[in-house]
Amino acid sequence: MTRLLEQSFVVASMNRTFWIIALISLINSLSLTILIPVIYLYGRQFGLNDFQTSLLFSAYSVAQFFATPVIGKLSDRFGRKPLLVISLLGTVVANLIAGTASTAGVLFFARFLDGITGGNASVAQAVISDVTTPENRARGFGINGAAFGLGFVLGPVLSLLAQQVSLGAAFLVSGAIALIALVVTIFFLPESLQTKNVVTGNLFDLGLKNLIKGLAFPKVGILLIINFLIGTTFTIFTYAFQPYFIQVLHQTNESLTLMFLTFGVLSVLMQTLGVSILTKKFNLVYILFLGLFVRSTSFLLMPIWANVFYFVGVSIVYSLFNSLVQPMINALISLNARPEDQGTALGLNASYLSISNAFGPVIAGMLIRQSNPATYSYPLYLAGILTFGVLVLAIATRKRYQVQPAIPA
Repeated sequence: MTRLLEQSFVVASMNRTFWIIALISLINSLSLTILIPVIYLYGRQFGLNDFQTSLLFSAYSVAQFFATPVIGKLSDRFGRKPLLVISLLGTVVANLIAGTASTAGVLFFARFLDGITGGNASVAQAVISDVTTPENRARGFGINGAAFGLGFVLGPVLSLLAQQVSLGAAFLVSGAIALIALVVTIFFLPESLQTKNVVTGNLFDLGLKNLIKGLAFPKVGILLIINFLIGTTFTIFTYAFQPYFIQVLHQTNESLTLMFLTFGVLSVLMQTLGVSILTKKFNLVYILFLGLFVRSTSFLLMPIWANVFYFVGVSIVYSLFNSLVQPMINALISLNARPEDQGTALGLNASYLSISNAFGPVIAGMLIRQSNPATYSYPLYLAGILTFGVLVLAIATRKRYQVQPAIPA
């Protein structure tokens, strides 16, 4: 009887921790998505040209690429909570600096600082790995992804309100939102790591070499490569989506905001209800294949007919199935990594996704010419072809990362 009560207490504690981290992910997502519509315009306000503004995006992504695996490995050594606190504190300070910047140099420093401390997403994923059982791992990542996706619904709305004051005010609001997540973490989130990774070598060996060594991790390395390619092809699309919608389909910023709202709602529904249903019946790998196939097909179909109703219809199908990809990848990496390496593996995953965010827009930007509207469709076709190539790679290498179905049928 006593043992049963102890088990019930552990389950209740895990559930409480999971929902707290999901709330933190939502708040963190709000902080991020408030900035998405304003970074480019804010950079131009400081006199930066288009190329220099692209470097403003890259500064964050490159810094995050190097910092995230370090934060992930430190979370395996010292616990999830202290590293999550440090990451969120960095976001608060960085956005305060950016929102009050007086020169472009200060703005670049603020974006670099935010990237260097921007490992909170991978640490949150490590918490989920700590408090979920293997059979519930995919659903846990799905719900966390839905919480993060909800931020993509609400974030642009808050950004629009902040912009009524100034572009810099959006950074200040983002920092205030991150401060809320920091307070919740400090006072309500318990430490989820039960067994810390024992340090056998140099304490200051924080894992930068794992950026290369991680690719050789059994079962995990191939998933890191696949997810890097997924991220690159996805950011090719995200760079081209907005100008295509406005310039080729002749839509307004308000219509674009409505599209983002629709995508966010569909993503939340799929990652809460859809993932739960699908993981009961199908292997995680096959769900990943389905998501990649629909994503690839959607990219290829979108620019075929320059009609807004057609485009919206294809985009809705895309949004539903695209929502399956990242939760499945995260779950597969988590299930294939050793318990003591969860933070490291998920940190590496987030790191390679970060650097893909620097490559995708550059590739797409090289294909687009403002003087020729037809070129706005080229990145969409390229994203579709390359995503299909990623699907072929995922199928060809599936035996290297295959896991059993989350719940036997």
